[in-house]
Amino acid sequence: MSVNSIRNLVEIANDLTPAKIAVKDKNVSFTYEDVYTKVNQIAQYLTTLELEDGARIGIYSNKTAQKVIAILSVMSTKYIFVPITKLLKAEQLQYIIDDCDIKCILTDEKKLSTVQEISFAGTIVTVESCHKDIVSFEEIYKCYKGDYSCSLNGHDNAAITYSFASSGFPKGVVISHRNFIDGARSVSKYLDLKEEDTFSGLLSFSFDYGLNQIFCSFYKRATFVVHNFFTPSEFFTHLIKDEVSVLALMPIHITQMFDEDIHRLPSPQQLDNVRIITSSGGNVTDKMIQNSEKYFMKADFYSMIGHTEAFRSAYLEPSQLNIRPNSIGKAIPDVELYVINKEGYECKPREVGELIHRGAGIYKGFWNSKEDTDHSFKSIDILKNAIKNETGLANEIVVATGDFVYKDEEGYLYFVSRQDDMIKSSGYRISPVEIESVLRDNFSNISACAVFGIENEDIEEEIALVYTGIGEIPKNELIFELKKHLPTYMIPTIIIYRQSMPMKQDDKNKINKEILKDEIIKSNS
Repeated sequence: MSVNSIRNLVEIANDLTPAKIAVKDKNVSFTYEDVYTKVNQIAQYLTTLELEDGARIGIYSNKTAQKVIAILSVMSTKYIFVPITKLLKAEQLQYIIDDCDIKCILTDEKKLSTVQEISFAGTIVTVESCHKDIVSFEEIYKCYKGDYSCSLNGHDNAAITYSFASSGFPKGVVISHRNFIDGARSVSKYLDLKEEDTFSGLLSFSFDYGLNQIFCSFYKRATFVVHNFFTPSEFFTHLIKDEVSVLALMPIHITQMFDEDIHRLPSPQQLDNVRIITSSGGNVTDKMIQNSEKYFMKADFYSMIGHTEAFRSAYLEPSQLNIRPNSIGKAIPDVELYVINKEGYECKPREVGELIHRGAGIYKGFWNSKEDTDHSFKSIDILKNAIKNETGLANEIVVATGDFVYKDEEGYLYFVSRQDDMIKSSGYRISPVEIESVLRDNFSNISACAVFGIENEDIEEEIALVYTGIGEIPKNELIFELKKHLPTYMIPTIIIYRQSMPMKQDDKNKINKEILKDEIIKSNS
């Protein structure tokens, strides 16, 4: 049986291991047969909406086993799944709905109120029964019992995931079914995932790293346990009680799990089930590695790096973690990575250049944004001075990642800097432009402001805000207003009033953020 879509994963798992537990959370457990049945019911209902092929369906809800059902249901139709992080506020939700013209939203009782705040004229479906005029999963399960089938191609669009692009506003990247399958196949190969594994579903399902955990679990017909991090104690209880063997993290999670009284942490022997730990979305510090090795004594730790435009580029194998802890590793299977200089020639060892991703995992481009697509998705001609490219072949697309790196003499890659102005904090890519625009729109007494990142070992970067205007505004007033418009992870933690702003020498209309950044660093040293 061929595997070219997420729908195929659901079908194959039901055929081969129908009675095995596929997905569970604190409240429910679903076998692969349960998942197949429920996915068919929801997908069948969605097709009765008679939307055009490729219509966008958003999922805006808290993370549960039912959300996994919702994701697989939409991806078992010819519609396109749009994950919307639950942290977004009403105006950001409205922006995404308008940008990709979402026709239907699957949500839950807690997020329904936010959906009802905005101007959404499409269909709303809730996971639980919570409103007499809104169809729920419970009602669909009762009413739809028939067989369901759907034929999908690997090149069909499967999802649009939103993050911030260089323009400063959220942009959706288009991901095909083949992209997701290639990601599951590649990760399963280099991590040596097994059918007997149990995955921790700790990560957000709004981004490809978290979605990949679901798809890897289904690809190997393993068990996936949905979990939400609240305290270190209950997180470790989850690892022990659910016998988790595969643990995907962001660096912020490593910091959080060990931010606990040492006497309340479990013994390493209680965590022997964990055999694989992966980390992506930020730098892993020496302290994180030491804590992980101390408590997860039988686990192999894989540090990985991916990009908005391509699922995964590189990983550092566990044997190299202590030898070269600052390296981002080498290319994953079926990917080639090049480091090129401004002239397009491959850089020599230790020479810094831009990282170019070629091969598997390259997404299809940015939705509704030719500017952002052209900025990152390039013709293979960009490598014409670095590789021998056969003539007469159809053009190939590669990704110019915007990451500046270098290779050592053994070919291991090291990250140096980013090309753009993005902030990376707690695993999120954050646009300074959006925060600055909220300030300008809501504070008439702010005449100029600058938002940027300050290095922080625990969360990669803190968000700093420096502003000038008629007078200083109380910090609690600023934060209170920002929280009305932005999710918590976008709220600045460093806020400074300045009587005037330093401007760039070559452009007197632009604030010199480097001077402001240096001032903050010096004041904290």
